[in-house]
Amino acid sequence: MNIGAASEQTKLPTKTIRYYEDIGLVVPSRRSNGYRDYSSDDMHRLAFIQRARNLGFDIETCRKLLELYSDRTRASADVKNLASSHLEDIEQKMRELEVMANTLRHLIHNCHGDGRPDCPIIDELAGPNPS
Repeated sequence: MNIGAASEQTKLPTKTIRYYEDIGLVVPSRRSNGYRDYSSDDMHRLAFIQRARNLGFDIETCRKLLELYSDRTRASADVKNLASSHLEDIEQKMRELEVMANTLRHLIHNCHGDGRPDCPIIDELAGPNPS
């Protein structure tokens, strides 16, 4: 299947598919005319990558997951460790986002939002006066 059909089937932009090829995550064969020819295995790899990316795994972790997927002698503990580490990162980001949301909530609550120039939001963003 050509890249346009692969894009249509996976719902991935052709640019993304080309990028995955450039970095070696998928390596389609080439037809005699030089066009890419995506096999069912290539399509499965693209879908695998897409699902992993939708869960927030970075490219290098996707590469490791693909390697583990291909290794029928893999230890599930290796996969679990990658997923657990990623979950810890997500949970840390969630805590950081909650702090940011609480700070913004506080600043918005304390801003009069009227015609006056004083604004705690601007004051917070400006930080301490360096002079």
